[in-house]
Amino acid sequence: MIKAVIFDLDGVLVTTDELHFSAWKRLAEELGIIGFTKADNARQRGVSRMASLEVVLEKTDRKFSDEEKNELAEKKNDMYVKSLKSLNKSAVLDGVVDFIAYLRNNGIKTAVGSASKNTPVILEKTDLADKFDAVSCGLNTQKSKPDPEVFLIAADKLGIAPSECVVIEDSDAGIEAAKAGGMYAIAVGEAEHNKMADISAASVDGLYKTIEMFGR
Repeated sequence: MIKAVIFDLDGVLVTTDELHFSAWKRLAEELGIIGFTKADNARQRGVSRMASLEVVLEKTDRKFSDEEKNELAEKKNDMYVKSLKSLNKSAVLDGVVDFIAYLRNNGIKTAVGSASKNTPVILEKTDLADKFDAVSCGLNTQKSKPDPEVFLIAADKLGIAPSECVVIEDSDAGIEAAKAGGMYAIAVGEAEHNKMADISAASVDGLYKTIEMFGR
């Protein structure tokens, strides 16, 4: 029986992809890296800030110390955080609010499991903060997806066994993390065709029968 749904943030609940892409591209250009593309940006989906930085740095022969890498990651984050000033509830993807209400009205707990350390800020600015029973994010995790830590922490905060949780993800790393944590996985968006997922859909707007399919 499914008792909780854990949502990834970017690409599942909200769209801040363009803001991330712009910040990483600007950082790349400042480092003299030409040709950072949206395909590169897609590889950063669902993973930690430092893992995302490595996607950028692999395009240069320059070597950076750990301290320099931390500084670069912080610089990118500063750019991104400044861009969040304009963020509002219009960034929430279609169908999300209604689907969350549907789950909660049916006694299903809801949580967020995201690698982003900016998760609380994004939830507040998009008016989603009060719609979740728990939030697990980069602020309280040590390992990035495909490690299941972020989802296991969410389940623990909810007080629900991993086997009774469904994760909704738009990244391959996130789907792998959900399965590694012993949870059901629903792939949406960019990960729609991931073969590890239990169910796939174009977006959360088409998941109203999901709970029944999982035997609720």
